[in-house]
Amino acid sequence: MIALGGSGLVIALVGFLDDHGHIAARWRLLAHFAAAAWALWWLPGAPPLHLLGMTLTWPWIVYPLVGLFLVWLLNLYNFMDGIDGLASVEAITVCVGGALIYWFMGYPERMILPLALAASVVGFLVWNFPPARIFMGDAGSGFLGIALGVLTLAAALVEPQLLFSWLILLGVFIVDATFTLMRRLIRGDKVYEAHRSHAYQYASRKFGSHLPVTLAVLVINLVWLLPWSCFVALGYVDSLLGLVVAYAPVAILAVVFKAGELEVQK
Repeated sequence: MIALGGSGLVIALVGFLDDHGHIAARWRLLAHFAAAAWALWWLPGAPPLHLLGMTLTWPWIVYPLVGLFLVWLLNLYNFMDGIDGLASVEAITVCVGGALIYWFMGYPERMILPLALAASVVGFLVWNFPPARIFMGDAGSGFLGIALGVLTLAAALVEPQLLFSWLILLGVFIVDATFTLMRRLIRGDKVYEAHRSHAYQYASRKFGSHLPVTLAVLVINLVWLLPWSCFVALGYVDSLLGLVVAYAPVAILAVVFKAGELEVQK
């Protein structure tokens, strides 16, 4: 709770100030890394990383990797908060899914924090559901990003495979944001500038409404990603294989809906 509360407070404060004025990107990024460092300092160790039959436990490798993960997740959550209800639905389904997995694995005491976060976002979603009457801004989206990142790392400290389970639950946001960023980097775009080239943004323009896209993400999370997350958590499927299989159709959707494609000005 100290790790989550301290890092979340820093990110929410910086986001609030940026929402009501402007903070240079370099100072925001410095605050992001400071918040990530705070979270890692208070967590009881770094989660072991199991990849391709190897286990990485060296702190000088693991800590920088998970620090970058936290900074990337809080930023991608900000990128993905662009249509009504989307970031709220993502946070609720990820937290409820993570809590269910804790229940299945025999850790009911671990359900408290993700369910508390989910409950608070449900209250927000009442006014954020399409058509929204209130919006998160950087203060809300950044906080949710760092909070979900800390909960992911905390889960990995309980059981190593839960790192991949939570990454699967976050699949829609991770795939869309990462795919979009990579395409823009390859094209030479200024990635720090505002744009509307994420898959979910193209999809919302195609359907002429935010609601079908937000509901589609809800269905993908519950019907596709949650079962695969459970399979990995319970040991039925190898962690990396489960991640790849779960991400594959999400990546196809990202391509179909032109994630990262150059915007055509009309």
